[in-house]
Amino acid sequence: MSAVSLYAKASGDFAGKLAEARALIEHAAKTFSPLTQASSLGAEDVVITHLLADTGVDCSVFVLDTGKLHAQTLALIGRIEARYGRKIEVFQPVARAADTFVSAHGDQAMYASVALRKQCCGIRKMEPLARALAGKKGWLTGLRREQSNARAEVAFIEPEFAGQASERAKVNPLARWTAGDVWHFIGLHDIPYNPLHDEFFPSIGCAPCTRAVTLGEDIRSGRWWWEQESAKECGLHVSDNAVSSIIPIKEVTA
Repeated sequence: MSAVSLYAKASGDFAGKLAEARALIEHAAKTFSPLTQASSLGAEDVVITHLLADTGVDCSVFVLDTGKLHAQTLALIGRIEARYGRKIEVFQPVARAADTFVSAHGDQAMYASVALRKQCCGIRKMEPLARALAGKKGWLTGLRREQSNARAEVAFIEPEFAGQASERAKVNPLARWTAGDVWHFIGLHDIPYNPLHDEFFPSIGCAPCTRAVTLGEDIRSGRWWWEQESAKECGLHVSDNAVSSIIPIKEVTA
């Protein structure tokens, strides 16, 4: 069964949310140019890429290829490029830094401690993100308030990044959307999406750090599932102000 058939259910005020998202994207393109979209190739991000094409605004799209993504995720880049006739920019980690980390700590260092997992995220995500955002005045993300407690109060426009004052604005057009809204829009426009969503992966990151969820689990429970809830961010969208620890589990499979 497809994710669309399982989850597509527009909220009562969906038309207003859609108009709001379109208006915010158009405002961002005028106010925060040059503007870019940070796409993880998740469901929310393919919606935003479609809205960019629909509104015709001037905005680039980039993906962080961490070197640990699922094959299905990487394959989606070509499908999006073909659908919208646009080039997706791909930023990768500095090879020497990634190789040095693996040599020192091993391929499964992310399971050993939160500190090592976040160091891995720093090399594979944060440093490439800094290069992707260089020279940009604004960036679009697929953050939604419904996604997690850490994101419950996400604003439509955020003037800060990772707790540091910045002239760059982070814009979240889907902040008020529900998961049902997202999948309704994907189904309505037959938007290409990651087939892992059909296999109960609601939130998809690096392969070692992502698993499918079961009925009743939170939508982000499959991300870094061995850690406490407060630790479950890589630094892209939430600053790390708290010390967290590993929750013991029976088994971790890469």
